[in-house]
Order: sequence, then structure tokens, then C-alpha cells
Amino acid sequence: MIQTNIDTVVENLMHLQPLLYKNLLKPTRNSTPMAPGAVFVLWVLKKYTVMSMSEIGRKLNMPKPHVTVLVDKLIAEDLVERINDPNDRRIVNIQITDKGLETILEIKKDTSEDLRYKLLSLDEEKLEILSIASQQVKDILMILIEQTQNKTK
Repeated sequence: MIQTNIDTVVENLMHLQPLLYKNLLKPTRNSTPMAPGAVFVLWVLKKYTVMSMSEIGRKLNMPKPHVTVLVDKLIAEDLVERINDPNDRRIVNIQITDKGLETILEIKKDTSEDLRYKLLSLDEEKLEILSIASQQVKDILMILIEQTQNKTK
């Protein structure tokens, strides 16, 4: 029984990501010239303010060289900046700029408005079901992420 449930969850999650991206997120993503990875970097820096390249990579599950390329592009656009660690000159941290913060908030606003518009087509019952289910999925995924991060420490 457990294996059947796991197989069902795996199948559902594998279908969920492309459905979300193709039908809900991609149209909004097309409204910004920024690569999705760059948006993710801004998003994580909005939450954590200052991070090293390695920390950003760990949070986003991206290799450090990929993070470096994204950060270099964001620096060129004045969306993030490098700051030296006062305790260790070898460590360079990345911090979101005011322009970067404005940019990520604008992207969030546009994405939220687009999703809200699409959700208006649902009746109240379906919207309530989706509200509860999406919160439950988010909560469970956060538990899985935390467990995975604790194992790698």
C-alpha cells in the first residue's frame, strides 16, 4: 500500500511541475527578459539579504559555476552587488540592491496578478479545494526540503 501511494505521489508531482510551468508561470515569465535562474537568485536574496555564492547554490540546488554566471549578469544590471566579508577577505557575499528588490517585487506582482486572473475562472468550491491542497503540498514539500538539508549538513 505504501509503495502504491509513493508511486502515485511521484507520478502526480512529475505531472504537476510541467503543468504549473507551461500553463500558469511561463506566460508571466515571458513578460520579463530575465532567465528563470536569475529570478530565483533574486528571490532567495530577497529572503536572506546577504549570501555567499555557495549558500545561494545550496538554497537553489544549483552548481556554484552556474550561480556565478547568473550573479555576474545580475551585477551587470545593478540588481545585486558583491560585498566583502569583513571577517574573511577570501569570502565574497552577494547582496540584493534596491533596484533588484524593486525588480523582484514587480515580477512577483505581475505573476500574482496573472495567477489571480486565471484563478477567477474557478468556482468557489474548486478554489477552496485548491487553496487547501496547495497549502498542504507546500507544507509537505517544505518538510522534505528541510529533511534533505539536514542530511547534507
